[in-house]
Amino acid sequence: MLPARRPFTAAEDATAIIPGMPDVRFWADSTDDFAKALPEKPGPWLTLSSGGSDGAFGAGLLNGLSASGKRPDYAVVTGVSTGALIAPFAFAGPRYDNALRDAFTKITSADVFEIGGTPESFLDTWPLKDLIAKQVTPALIRDIAAQYRAGRRLFIITTNLDSERSMVWNMGAIAARGDEQAIKLFRTVLLASCSIPAGFPPVFIDVESNGNHFSEMHVDGGVGGQFFVAPAALMAATSDYRLPATALYVVADSGLQPDFDRVERTTAQILAQSVGMAVKVDTRLMLDRAYLVAKRSRIAFNVASIPPSFNAPSNGAFDPKYMKALYDFGYDLGKSSTPFDTVPPPYPGPPEASSPNPEKTGANK
Repeated sequence: MLPARRPFTAAEDATAIIPGMPDVRFWADSTDDFAKALPEKPGPWLTLSSGGSDGAFGAGLLNGLSASGKRPDYAVVTGVSTGALIAPFAFAGPRYDNALRDAFTKITSADVFEIGGTPESFLDTWPLKDLIAKQVTPALIRDIAAQYRAGRRLFIITTNLDSERSMVWNMGAIAARGDEQAIKLFRTVLLASCSIPAGFPPVFIDVESNGNHFSEMHVDGGVGGQFFVAPAALMAATSDYRLPATALYVVADSGLQPDFDRVERTTAQILAQSVGMAVKVDTRLMLDRAYLVAKRSRIAFNVASIPPSFNAPSNGAFDPKYMKALYDFGYDLGKSSTPFDTVPPPYPGPPEASSPNPEKTGANK
């Protein structure tokens, strides 16, 4: 039996802080706190989406951009879920390209989860927790802190399940503290941002409000949106807000076209297929909104996603051969003359319209 959680109120959670670190996070729907957290000087922004093992695409793309000399120093980097694991390396700069490559090409499912459920999930993610501890080194923390002091910003998003609100973590502010508590929190936030509800255990983060110490339940940042650019109110079609950026780059670590897969009558497969479909729908809607915001802000919009032409087979979750193939695909795209599209990917038509002969074209694979 799991221990009972210490009680707390909505009002207490709304004002809760990390003990000793009151300025390292803010609610993702707070427009005032968002504005205060942004860098003083405008520059290009990079936003990295959810996608699980498909994060290998984003890792390859960024390293390909480095190899071609076309990768800027992004003023703001945001990451959600697998994008949260890419973001620290992308923020710290090309010197971490090899570490980023290894993080997405030299792991297997055994490095992410253990088969066998917990009372709160189907799987146990103690291996991912250990992997993050190995990858997020004190040297990486120091380099992120230095970039934060130079005026750049790294934001990671988690979902506070108690409040049903997304939380933005100012990872540079955490790194700048540099002590063991800060390093532990940095790693904990990354784990929380990747903690798929029901699949992976939630992550509890200790906070304090008006003398009451309690733990918040945080899960995958993708629950609140597959990537993060700005608070929803500022992204709304009715808003006249303009992003203080010189360009917006969105890396969608997923394919956006429907993929046929005959679903077995098991809870796990039904859940996986349903979540996969919902992620694609949400990503497309968010890309449309980001595109409109960029146009309204009169800045360049750039997007990269896994195209239908990539069709390497996958033999299960975190298949290293699949991830290496996807990394290489992203790397080649990053080195190419046109690594990004300037408009969101087109919506696919019905299979009959795009593939008159599905058996011949492989459309049903």
